[in-house]
Amino acid sequence: MQATETLQAAPTPQTTPVSKITRSDQHPDAPPHKVAVLALGGVIPFELSIPYRIFGKATTSSGEPLYEVVTCALAAGPVPTDADFSINVDLGPEALAEADTVVVPASYEFGPPYDEGRLGDELAAALARIRPGTRMVSICTGSYILAAAGLLDGRPATTHWSSTKRFQRMFPSVRVDADVLFVDDGDVLTSAGVASGIDLCLHIVRRDHGTAVANEVARRSVVPPHRDGGQAQYIQRPVPEPQLATTTGARAWALGRLEQPIQLRDMAEQEAMSVRTFTRRFREEVGISPGQWLTQQRVERARHLLEDSDLSVDQVARSAGFGTAASMRQHLQAALGVSPTAYRRTFRAVTDVSRR
Repeated sequence: MQATETLQAAPTPQTTPVSKITRSDQHPDAPPHKVAVLALGGVIPFELSIPYRIFGKATTSSGEPLYEVVTCALAAGPVPTDADFSINVDLGPEALAEADTVVVPASYEFGPPYDEGRLGDELAAALARIRPGTRMVSICTGSYILAAAGLLDGRPATTHWSSTKRFQRMFPSVRVDADVLFVDDGDVLTSAGVASGIDLCLHIVRRDHGTAVANEVARRSVVPPHRDGGQAQYIQRPVPEPQLATTTGARAWALGRLEQPIQLRDMAEQEAMSVRTFTRRFREEVGISPGQWLTQQRVERARHLLEDSDLSVDQVARSAGFGTAASMRQHLQAALGVSPTAYRRTFRAVTDVSRR
């Protein structure tokens, strides 16, 4: 990459999972989308709590919940965790039959030490209660459960970086991607370890109800509103020491002028670095190149404007920094699988409902 190269409309990397917008219609009088979280023995409490924290805080502007989140187990009663306490779960597997989305968090009972690659009778019977078409989600090594149930055969998926090699050996028919935060394959979604479960749940809220709702949930949870699924989940390099220069200022500078041409050289100058040093440091901190990051931010800006403004598609393209509607159409198609017009039509309807 040359120092004078303009960082504008960079191609979306092929390793980035494509988000398929598959959503149920949300009408004002429709009941909330029901999410069932399956707590298995040895469940990690932090990951068990993520779905309620994210989905449970998603509301319309009038405060009506968009999701109903319930926790269930193979049998109602105490469930051991991987911590020094157990949790008491009121619902048994019958809750799975009523769910629109089922989330399986990591459990060390069925995680990396689980080498058989098959489900026990009790767990298989519980999963058999799930209705066809139910959206399935795993957090961290919860992917072992989905894979053992045959739900990931022939599909792309991810899991915690430390388990990917064993996971691939156990389930060779799964197309494992070890380098991403999460994979969205429509009705089956998998995430990497721990905090990437937050990223995946926010992504689902964004997919279901648009960026405004997801960003509000992120603000309440004090977490970044968006980390793209294709961002590296683990970088085998040390985090830069706090006293060393970072690329934070350059990113803030770029976000303040997305509608303008931005050159790599100019971003590097914001941090008084050479282009080469800046590019290396940027990858260390963010996990992707400056060009890929900038394209992601412009896609996010375009999504906001398509949802919440009356600007024409041409005006949105210019405001987001894509320059032309054709360029923006190409990048939204690559990132989201839809055209700008289709995206606006889908999410404007949801936004109108959420504002009632």
